[in-house]
Amino acid sequence: MNEYLDNARRNIQRTMNSSYHSLSEVASMAGSLAASTGSQLYSSLMSLKAQVIPSANEPISPTPSASELGSSTMPSSSQQIRLISVVCGFPKDIGMYPDYARGQFGEDAWFRTSTSKADALGVADGVGGWRVYGIDPGQFSRFLMRSCERLAHSADFESTRPEQLLARAYCNLLEQKQPILGSCTACVLTLHRDSGILYAANIGDSGLLVIRNGAIVCRSLEQQHHFNTPYQLAVPPPGQGLNVLTDGPECAALLEFDMQIGDILILATDGVYDNVSEDLLLQVLTHASGVTDPVKLQMFANSVALMARSLSFNPNHESPFTQNARRHNIDAPGGKPDDITVVLASVV
Repeated sequence: MNEYLDNARRNIQRTMNSSYHSLSEVASMAGSLAASTGSQLYSSLMSLKAQVIPSANEPISPTPSASELGSSTMPSSSQQIRLISVVCGFPKDIGMYPDYARGQFGEDAWFRTSTSKADALGVADGVGGWRVYGIDPGQFSRFLMRSCERLAHSADFESTRPEQLLARAYCNLLEQKQPILGSCTACVLTLHRDSGILYAANIGDSGLLVIRNGAIVCRSLEQQHHFNTPYQLAVPPPGQGLNVLTDGPECAALLEFDMQIGDILILATDGVYDNVSEDLLLQVLTHASGVTDPVKLQMFANSVALMARSLSFNPNHESPFTQNARRHNIDAPGGKPDDITVVLASVV
């Protein structure tokens, strides 16, 4: 555990401004949080959040400029909205993935990018069962997300059709001379700046939530063939197509939603949703509404990721996964250890 915390601390601090020394305190508390209940976790994380997030009586920092955010795209008019996004996560097995690599946390993968018309985000969760066949489950998810990021900058990218972006990335994967075998769930979204409409395409049990005024106002549809068997894009070994569960990009559940300034968007893999209830997510992320400083927003993403990580290894946690299993007459007590990816965005 100590080795994990040391690595986690270094990985998180790479993404943060060095002046925010509270991050070290967050990481150093992860060990004690691992034995906490959800309510205790929330109380502890909120006390840490108070050290760097202004109180209700203090002014909120102004929206950062494009240069401060590392973005080359500025809004063309005052009517446009955009996303400020941050990322945090942990691999399930820190020994297998000891070093931070941009775009992945274990077998999870993610991307975020911006164009002149839209912001685009995505997460994918590699199916771990492939490892027993000598296949790296993370390679499939990483290639898919990197392809999405690259294709979002192509001339024919349609910012209102994330399902097309996902389909093209999947086709790109199929076209590789050296086959990339495996499967993954995926959720890709775009925020069209002129219309303010969020478009999303989801396959499987990763997904998104939109929080507004302390309530969840939009959620993606989870897709399961049966318990703990989500829809998934796949490339099976030659001759094994009939023996591998495969869902095409056309199976993606689509959504459109009108976003507003101040909305909070969380895009995450099932390592979060299987371990952290929506009530706990609301208790933490409601306070992020209106936060425009990416460093402060990062603290909220870190809090959610640390909470999910800690609860996933708590054998006494009444997790969402446990509750769902019970509905299927399956006994699965405690948290569910898994890779964890959180992409958190504020609409400004």
